[in-house]
Amino acid sequence: MQNKFKYVIVGAGPTGLGAACRLKELGIDDFIILEKENLAGGLSASFTDGMGFTWDCGGHVQFSHYTYFDALMIKALGKEGWLNRQRESWVWIKDRFVPYPFQSNIRYLPKEDVWKCLQGIIRQYKQPSFTKPANFREWIYSSFGSGIAELFMIPYNFKVWAYPPEMLSYNWIGERVETTDLERVSKNILFELEDISWGPNSKFQFPKYGGTGSIWLNVASRIGDDKFHFCKTVNSVNNLQKTIHCTDGSTYKYHNLISTMPLDILVNGLQEIGNGMKEAVGSLMHSGTHVIGIGLKGAPKEDLKTKCWMYFPENNCPFYRVTVFSNYSPNNVPDINTHWSLMAEVSESTCKPVNRNNIVEETIKGLLNTGLINHADEVVSKWHRYLEYGYPTPSVGRDTVLNKVIPELDKQQIYSRGRFGGWKYEVSNQDHSLMQGVEIVNKLELNINEITFPFPATANAMWGK
Repeated sequence: MQNKFKYVIVGAGPTGLGAACRLKELGIDDFIILEKENLAGGLSASFTDGMGFTWDCGGHVQFSHYTYFDALMIKALGKEGWLNRQRESWVWIKDRFVPYPFQSNIRYLPKEDVWKCLQGIIRQYKQPSFTKPANFREWIYSSFGSGIAELFMIPYNFKVWAYPPEMLSYNWIGERVETTDLERVSKNILFELEDISWGPNSKFQFPKYGGTGSIWLNVASRIGDDKFHFCKTVNSVNNLQKTIHCTDGSTYKYHNLISTMPLDILVNGLQEIGNGMKEAVGSLMHSGTHVIGIGLKGAPKEDLKTKCWMYFPENNCPFYRVTVFSNYSPNNVPDINTHWSLMAEVSESTCKPVNRNNIVEETIKGLLNTGLINHADEVVSKWHRYLEYGYPTPSVGRDTVLNKVIPELDKQQIYSRGRFGGWKYEVSNQDHSLMQGVEIVNKLELNINEITFPFPATANAMWGK
C-alpha cells in the first residue's frame, strides 16, 4: 500500500497542526494530514463573505499559557501581523450594560437587584454549605448565592451550554469563572468601583488581516502543501490492520494515528473495539453552535466603539454572546470608514432546539431588542455557519467515559486529542489545542510526558512555560 505512514494525523485544526509542526521540528517527515474540509484551521478557520466581511467560527481571541505557542504565533504572522487589544467585555441585562465579570460589578444593577444579589452572597457566608456540589447548578448556588445564580448564572449558562446546569460537572471551571468575594463586592458597591481586569484574556491579540484563520493557514504553509490531503472524510478505522478508510474510497495505513475528530465519531467508526466503548462514548454530550455574522453600514453606537464582546442571559434574544468583530481588526470589514460588524453565537442541543431556517432573522430581531442596532436596514450582509460540534460539554459523567476510553485507545496507538478528540473544554482554547498535538508527539518520540491533556489544572497554571 502506497499510502503508508508512521503518523497519520486526522484533522488540520490547531491540534493536528501542532503535531505536524513538532514532527517537522524533530526531522520526521513520514506523516500525512487528512482534513475533511478544503482548508486548514478546523474550528479556528475564517471566511470572507461576498460583501467583503471576514468572519471567524465564533468569538476567538488569542492569549497563551505557553512560550512554544507564542513563538509559533510570531513565526506564523510576524510581530507586525498582530493587533493588541485590551479586553472590554460586558453583560447586557436589565436594559443596561454591566461590566464583566458580572458577579464583581452588581452595583450597576437596579437597587432591588443589587440587594437580591448581595443578600444571596451574605446568606452563603452566614450559612455556608460543607457538602460537595453534585453538579454545576449546585456549585453555582454555593459559590454565588441565589441572587446572582437566578439573575445571571443559571439563565446564561443554559444559553451558552444548551443544557441545564444540573447536567454539567464543575471540574472544568478553573480559571474560566471568577468566584464571589463578599469583601471585594461590597467595596465595589460602596466606592462605585469597576472590577474588570480579571481573567487570562484581559489582554489579547488578534491578526491584523484575515481573521483567526489566517494564523492557521500560515502555520499550515510552514508544514508543506504535500503533507495535506484535503476533502478527506474518515469513514472508518480498522484498528486491527491499522488502516483508515475515507468516504471517497481512499485508504491510508498508519503506525500511529493522531486523531482530532470527535471522540464519539472515532470510536463508533472503529472496526474492533470492546468493553462497552461505543456505549460509553454514546453518553458524551456536545452542543452545536450557530455563528451569525451581521455586516452593517455606518458606524457602531458610541457605547459599542470600544467593546469587544457582550453576554446576553435574557430571553429577548437567541444569542448568548455577540462580538463587535470590527473592533478586533478594521480589516474585518470592507471599509472601516463606512462599515462595521457584529458576530453572534447561538447554541443548539436536544435540550435547546433552534429553528435553523429563521435563526438569522431572529438574530437581527435580537440585535434590535437589545439596542445593538437601531434599524434592520443598517444590515448589508448576513453570514451563517452551523458547527454541529461547537462545545464539548463537560457533563457529569464525562470524566468517567474519558478515563475508560482514552487509555484503551492509547494502547492501540490511536491518540485522540484536541477540542473534541479529548473532549476537555477546560483545555480547548487554541493554545491548549495546539499543545496537545505537540505534547503527544513529544511523548511518542522523546518519551516526555504530556501535561495539557491529562492535567488541565496544571496546564492552566503554566503561564509562559
